[in-house]
Parts: sequence; C-alpha cells; structure tokens
Amino acid sequence: MAIVVGVYGATGYTGIELVRLLEAHPEVEIAFLTSESSAGGSLRRAWPQGPDRPLVAAADAPLAAVDAVFLCLPHGGAAPVAARALAAGARVVDLSADLRLADAAAWERWYGTPHPAPGLLPVPYGLPELGREALAGAAAVANPGCYATAVVLALAPLVRAGELAPSGPLVVDAKSGVSGAGRAPRTDTVFCEVHGNCSPYSPGRRHRHVGEMEQALAGCGLEPGRLLFTPHLLPTDRGILASLYLPVADARRAAAALAAAYAGEALVEVLPEGELATLAHAVGSPRAVLSATPLTPEMLLVVSVLDNLLKGAASQAVQNFNLMWGLPETTGLVAVRRAA
Repeated sequence: MAIVVGVYGATGYTGIELVRLLEAHPEVEIAFLTSESSAGGSLRRAWPQGPDRPLVAAADAPLAAVDAVFLCLPHGGAAPVAARALAAGARVVDLSADLRLADAAAWERWYGTPHPAPGLLPVPYGLPELGREALAGAAAVANPGCYATAVVLALAPLVRAGELAPSGPLVVDAKSGVSGAGRAPRTDTVFCEVHGNCSPYSPGRRHRHVGEMEQALAGCGLEPGRLLFTPHLLPTDRGILASLYLPVADARRAAAALAAAYAGEALVEVLPEGELATLAHAVGSPRAVLSATPLTPEMLLVVSVLDNLLKGAASQAVQNFNLMWGLPETTGLVAVRRAA
C-alpha cells in the first residue's frame, strides 16, 4: 500500500524539488499539491519541466485523503496548517522554521513575532545524522534550515568528541546561492543586483538560523554564545558553502574524529586529507560533503557544502519521511558519487 501524501507550497523552489523526488519515490502516491498563486492551474504551467498535476488552494486540500503532508510554506504560515493536518490524522514534515525551535519564547526571540501555534512545540528536529532514533514513528518533524544543516553537521561530531577548545569564538563564513532567498521577487536578489557580486548580510549573531544552530549543538554539549556566523549571497542559483574556523586541542585528531563520525553515513561524506570541499561536490545531490584541514596545530578549517534545495531542504525532508515511516533512509534518494 502506497503512503498517500500532499505538498503545500508546491510551486516554490523547494516545493518543485520535493515533488520531483516524491514522484520517483517507490512507496509514495501524491494526492494533492497546493499553490495560492496558481490554484486551478497545473504545476507544469508554473514549472515547464514539472509534472502535469493540478494545483489547488490550501483551503481546498483534502486532508482526510492523505497519510502525510509536507509543508513548503512561509515562516509563520506553516504551523496552523500543521495543526490542522495533525488533527486530521496526517503526519507532518515541516520545511519552514515554525517547528524548529523547542519553545515559543525562543521562536519569538529569533523571528520577532509570537509563535502561531505554540501548543505544537516541541517536535523532533529532523537532522538524521544527529539523532535519527527520535524520528521513527514521529507524528511531526521539523526539517532543519539549510545553513543550520551545513553548520551543525560540521560541528556536532567535534562537540560530542570534546575536540573543540573550551573557549573562544567559532567563526563561520557561509555562502549561499540565490534560491535560498525563495522565489518571491525582491530587489536585492534580481539578476542585475546579484551578478558579479557577493554580499554579506546579518553578520555575527543576527541571522535567524543562529538560534536553531545553537539549540541543536546545545544537545551535543556546546554552550550558547560562541558562534559568530556571517552568511553571504553568491551569484549562483543554488548551493551552500560554509567555512568554519575552529579552535581545537589537536587539529589532526579533530579532523580524524570528524571523518570517523560519518564513516558509515550514506548521505554525508568527509573528503580525504588534502582535499577541500567545493560546491561542485554536492550541488544536485542529496549529500553533504565536508573537508577538514589543519591550519595550525590548534586551528581546524572545516568546509561544509550541500545543495540548499536538497540536503538543505527537499531531500532531507524525504530522508526524514522515510525514517518516520520505517522505510530505508535513502529510499527515493540517489547518492550521486563524485567523478573519479
């Protein structure tokens, strides 16, 4: 029996990637796709290479007909839909930020408005490599942010192994393709503003994902306040590259600990010593790729790359869905290998 699903927000950059993955998933049947801007039309009209499936308004989505829903909705708009879906008996994978933070006060601190459905919190955080056991059978899962995925994958094993120096800043210089800003038009993301440019924004501790990163890392034992995170907008369509400058007790030992932590993972790869991760290692793939380079005996550079629309969003949502339903974790996901 197929697992019947619906996708809210199917015409955004993340939504179309998710629909493509679900169309190819051997255990899934898609019952509905929603779009407020294109309701009544076809996904193929909104995306010429998309499947020819009808789009409905969210209010018309038949929740009683599905086993699970994926929410590719704006922050603040997903939680009320999640509450309705759960009340109808459907499981939820939320790709917005609405369920990522454990309590409403933290959400309001980072997002500046009261949480739209505080009674839903907390739910399991869907970074499988950090704690997949909590996802099995879950009614709802919070899909992590793309920047948070890249940073937490790089830091969590080192925190758990006790390899970080006990004090000092953890400096993260991160860069993302323009699709990370979403499909809605904005002056600062149009071609003439982005082409030939690279723009930092929300430096230090101002970006919303910092709270999410620190919450996830606190569960591994890292005290809050050490992250200094500055994202940049790259003149490319997709991909995230985060460079982390980390004070450690022994850089070579820390690099070995990072490699050992992911040795058995299908969707995270640590490159051999001497190689540096680049966007080309991960874009178009459901994998994250990391490299670890000792800069001095007590300073380690970790480069973490992923496709912000896949491991940073849609393919990680499918990975979480598989775990929720007891399926093999990589069902419907093809781990693209690097060319020799």
